[in-house]
Amino acid sequence: MKKILFISGGWEGHRPDEIIQIFADELRACGLEPEIVRDLTVLSDGERLKAYAAIFPCWTMGQLTDEQHRGLVEAVRGGVGLAGVHGGMGDAFRGRLDYEWMVGGHFVGHPHVGDYTVRVTDWTSPITAGLPPVFAYRSEQYYLLVDPAVHVLATAAYTYECRTVDMPVAWIKTWGAGRVFYNALGHNPDEFTQFPAARTLTVRGCLWAAGVFLGVSWK
Repeated sequence: MKKILFISGGWEGHRPDEIIQIFADELRACGLEPEIVRDLTVLSDGERLKAYAAIFPCWTMGQLTDEQHRGLVEAVRGGVGLAGVHGGMGDAFRGRLDYEWMVGGHFVGHPHVGDYTVRVTDWTSPITAGLPPVFAYRSEQYYLLVDPAVHVLATAAYTYECRTVDMPVAWIKTWGAGRVFYNALGHNPDEFTQFPAARTLTVRGCLWAAGVFLGVSWK
């Protein structure tokens, strides 16, 4: 059975334990074996990390040691998947440039908090197949600096300082041999119940990152 490592911690305002429990349960139902840790020391053990199909960090802000940073980046480059949501992955370990490059983007602010609309932009991906083409969302909307090489799955219009841009919401990319999935949604764990498309998108993204065949329909 493939294993997925969940790392819970950092800023408690994002309620990392609750978010991790949602996706640990979902991925267990999909046949993965979740393991949850609540410190970063595991990232120093490169040999241990090789045993996981994917890593799901849920650690807003925080700091990595050089050894932990190198261990995580090299594990993904070597073929371990990486998947996560919102600040737990997109606003983690600020200033660690290889980490930010590996993720494919990072948080810089959320000047809009409230209603917005998410639009699926890639229908060829098994991650998005069958999802609603557009769905309403209400939360912090992340303004992100994004690597132009990522493959965008969903976007949302972002109006700020009299300019409107098409802001990526979810994307995939590779980092060496590793698959990377990121979803900017999910400030509050309750959002994954209120907006089931966001939950399904994340589950599918995690499965894709872990190298699991995606043959399930949207629910």
